[in-house]
Amino acid sequence: MKRKIGVYICECGPNIAEKVDIDRVIDAVSSLDSVVVAERYKLLCSDDGKKFLEEQIKKHSLTHLVVAACSPREHEKTFMEVCENAGINPYLFQLANIREHCAWVTENRDEA
Repeated sequence: MKRKIGVYICECGPNIAEKVDIDRVIDAVSSLDSVVVAERYKLLCSDDGKKFLEEQIKKHSLTHLVVAACSPREHEKTFMEVCENAGINPYLFQLANIREHCAWVTENRDEA
């Protein structure tokens, strides 16, 4: 089965959007092998955000999901449930913590 990876970057309100150049991240990941869609969303952990992800998984027939957002401690289970609800294996999901590991460690947007 061909991998079809979706990458979604959460703005996390101002926490990520004001510090990380999300468009630059999207440009970078869009060219990676097997990435079929890369998009940003204002708050992926919200009810609307979870619904958006489920729709995207189905629309693009994704086999894998990457969410760049906040701490896995807070929302890994949330997004694993989204995967299950959309019909993909939740263990083919990865949460990249760009809030604590990028946005909150520097005031410099270029470094983040």
